[in-house]
Amino acid sequence: MNKAIVIGSGFGGLAIANRLQARGIATTILEKNKQVGGHASQLIKNGYTFDMGPSLITAPKIIRSIFAAGGKKLEDYLSLTYLDPFYRMTFHDGSTLDYSGDSERMKQQLATFHPDDAAAYDRFIDYTREIYEIVIKDGMGSVPFYFSTLLPFMAKALKLNVTASMYHVVSKFFKDPRSRFAFSFHPLFIGGNPFRSPAVYAMIPYLEKTEGVWFSKCGMYSLVKALEKLFVDLGGKIHINHEVTEIVVKDNHVQGVKVGDTFFEGNIVISNAHFHHTYRDLIKPEHRRRWTDRRVDKLAYSMSCVLLFLGVRKKYPKLLHHNLVLAERYKGLITDIFDNKILADDFSMYLHVPSISDPDMAPDGCESMYVLIPVPNLAANIDWSQMATPYAEKVLTFLEHEFGLEGLQANLDVMEIFTPNDFKNVGNHYLGAAWGVEPKLTQTATFRPHNRSEDVKGLYLVGASTHPGAGVPGTMLTAETTEYVIAQDFGLI
Repeated sequence: MNKAIVIGSGFGGLAIANRLQARGIATTILEKNKQVGGHASQLIKNGYTFDMGPSLITAPKIIRSIFAAGGKKLEDYLSLTYLDPFYRMTFHDGSTLDYSGDSERMKQQLATFHPDDAAAYDRFIDYTREIYEIVIKDGMGSVPFYFSTLLPFMAKALKLNVTASMYHVVSKFFKDPRSRFAFSFHPLFIGGNPFRSPAVYAMIPYLEKTEGVWFSKCGMYSLVKALEKLFVDLGGKIHINHEVTEIVVKDNHVQGVKVGDTFFEGNIVISNAHFHHTYRDLIKPEHRRRWTDRRVDKLAYSMSCVLLFLGVRKKYPKLLHHNLVLAERYKGLITDIFDNKILADDFSMYLHVPSISDPDMAPDGCESMYVLIPVPNLAANIDWSQMATPYAEKVLTFLEHEFGLEGLQANLDVMEIFTPNDFKNVGNHYLGAAWGVEPKLTQTATFRPHNRSEDVKGLYLVGASTHPGAGVPGTMLTAETTEYVIAQDFGLI
C-alpha cells in the first residue's frame, strides 16, 4: 500500500494531502510548528485576531476542486463573502483608486487619471483573458512543465508577448503612472518584481475580475481549518510540533523521513517546506546530483517583508478591508528592494483590516490591522535585531502623520513585529525570502523547480517555489500538478 508523508501544512501541503488521501493513499502531515497552516498561521492576542500570512481569497474554483476531490462541498466547511471593492489604492498625491471587478466603475476612475486609460481598460482585460485561458483553461498551470509541455503553449504565449515584463506590457496599454501601477503590481503579491516578472502573471487581474476577491469569517485561517477538517474527515493524520530533520533516501528512492530520532515510513514524500531548506538541509549531498548546494544557493530568491500586527482602539472610515498605501517611487523603490538590497527611506505597504468585514476579529470599537512592507531579503546588510523597533516606529509615524490615521500610536493595544529573521527562523525560509524562489522569466514554467524531484524517486514538491508559483491559487495549483505526476508515477491514471 502506498504511504505518503507531507512535510509542512501550508496551503500547498494541505491541498496535496487532501488530494492524495481522497485517492486512497494513506497520508500523514508533519508540521514543525504548534498549529497547522505554515505561513498561513494565526495570531490571537488581547481579543484581536490576525492572519499572519496570506489574506486574500481568490480563485474559489481552485479551492472548490480540492473539496470536490474528496467528495465534499466547500460550502459545507466554509462560508465566503464577496468583497467590493477588492482594495483601495492610495497614491502619494492623495488620489485613490477603488479597484473592483466592475468595468464601468473602473473606467470612470481611470478617466480621472487619463482619458486614454479608460479607453484602454477593456482592451487590457481582453488581453489578460487570453493569458488566463492558457494558464487555467488550457491547463498550463496545473500540469508538470518540461520543454515538451512548453511547446504546445509557445505559439500563443509568444503572440501575447508574455515573456516581456509585466510592467512593460501594462505600459503599452496605460499612460498614467497610477494606472500602470494598478495593473502591474500583482507580481509583488507573489514575491516578484513587476519590472522583470513575465507578463504571464497578467492573468491575475483577470482572475480577480472574473472570480472575485473573497473573505471568510474569522479570516484566512478559517480556510486552513476547513482544509484540515476535510483532511481528517477523509482519514488523514496530522502531527504538529514535528519538525522533519531528514528525508531518508536509499538507492535513489525515498524511504520516509526522520523527526529527530523517530522514523516515519513512506514511499511518497512531498515537501511543502521552503525549496532551499528541502534540498540543502533535509537531503544529504550524496543523493543530489542536480540540486547541489551550489545550484540551490545560486537561484534568485524573492524579497522579504516586515509585518506589523496592530490592535487599535479606534476605527478609521478611510480604510477598506484591503488597502495599498503607495510611495511616489515605483521602479526605484523596487530596485532598492530587489537589487540594491538597501532599506530605503520611503516605502509602500499593504494594509489589511479584516475586522471591517468581521467585527469579531477585534473588540468592540476596535480594529485588527496587519501592515506588510516589502523589504530586501537577508542578502542585505540589515541587522533586524536592531532595526525592527525603529523601523516599525517609522512606519507607524508615517501612517499617523502622513497617511492620516490620527491617534494611531496612542491607541495601540497590540503591536507584534515579524521581520525577515522570523521568516528564516520560524518558517525555514532561506534568506528570509517570504515567497521562496523569485518568479522571474528564467525561473518560470519549465525553468522553475519541478514538482517531481530530478534527484530522488518518490520525492515531490508543492508550494510557492515550484510550478506554477506563489500566492494561494498558485500554491493550490502546485498541488494539482504534483498530484498529476504522482498519479503518473504510481499507475493511478
